Amino acid sequence: MESIKLTKMSKRAGCAAKLAPGVLAEVLGKLPKFTSEELLVGTETSDDAAVYRISEELAVIQTLDFFPPMVDDPYTFGQIAAANALSDIYAMGGEPKLALNIVAYPNCLGSQVLGEILAGGADKVREAGAVLAGGHSINDEEPKYGMSVMGFVDPRKIWTNAGAKPGDVLLLTKPLGVGILNTAVKAELASPEEEAAAVANMTCLNKTAKEVLSRYPIHGCTDVTGFSLMGHGLEMAKGAEVSLLVDTGKLEILPGVLEYAAMGLVPEGTYRNKKFQKEDVLLDASVTEDVEDLLFDPQTSGGLLVSVEEALAEEILRELKAAGLPTRAAVIGRVTEKREKYLYAGRGIL
Repeated sequence: MESIKLTKMSKRAGCAAKLAPGVLAEVLGKLPKFTSEELLVGTETSDDAAVYRISEELAVIQTLDFFPPMVDDPYTFGQIAAANALSDIYAMGGEPKLALNIVAYPNCLGSQVLGEILAGGADKVREAGAVLAGGHSINDEEPKYGMSVMGFVDPRKIWTNAGAKPGDVLLLTKPLGVGILNTAVKAELASPEEEAAAVANMTCLNKTAKEVLSRYPIHGCTDVTGFSLMGHGLEMAKGAEVSLLVDTGKLEILPGVLEYAAMGLVPEGTYRNKKFQKEDVLLDASVTEDVEDLLFDPQTSGGLLVSVEEALAEEILRELKAAGLPTRAAVIGRVTEKREKYLYAGRGIL
């Protein structure tokens, strides 16, 4: 079969990005407000998923995510899209239980490529211990794939992005830079090793990280995806009415990322993130342009950003390593009382 460049069919450059946050907020603000005593988490805090209480011991987490390809291999694309969708359940402290496919696909590509995409997604659902039970598809000139995922959580143990407390530290469970690295891959400049590192990062489930973190009192959690580290950090800061300090010297970064950023290989989503987020962010003089691009780089299937007591951080990092977490986790910042800005970043800022 002739090789198909899936990313060439995508209208987007670099890592797939979400709708610009300013546009989304404007639209959501015009919709009617739905309220229920059983709706424990809705749209108010820009959390990763909705949570609906069934009983005192059980709540349902519901999420949906899909996007166009950021890699050419169909099976790998399916894995990444599924891992990204499943991540929202983990970010709320839950366990994925049921998934449904969402497919937009050009008929001209035939069934083999679609079968490989769906096989990649199915394998990640299986790895998560959940059940895949069908889905819905439409014909579209641009391929897109993702999932609607339902999970369970104890309503007394939900993680939200609004619980960070002053004095906490910030822990991130995956390196940054997949958007920039995917852009370098498209430009045919990234090495095979660098491309493999990006794929390994994106296909890694947040399952192990969540299982370890659930043994500790987590104050706040979100996953870092299309809105970038800065964007999702801002959601966490605004939700808890605190400020976050991010030490750029402590960030784990995928290989080659800063070099490619310095060359201008930056996805469109980075500039969109900067436009809508920079007024709430203060970067000190140590933040060079390449590092700034990293901070606003849209991630796909990124790590969990966690707010936790400082005294527990090193123990958690040891537990993550002992559990076999294949990605590099690190303490990258801390939480303070609300300052003039919601988010500050710089080398040695802590």
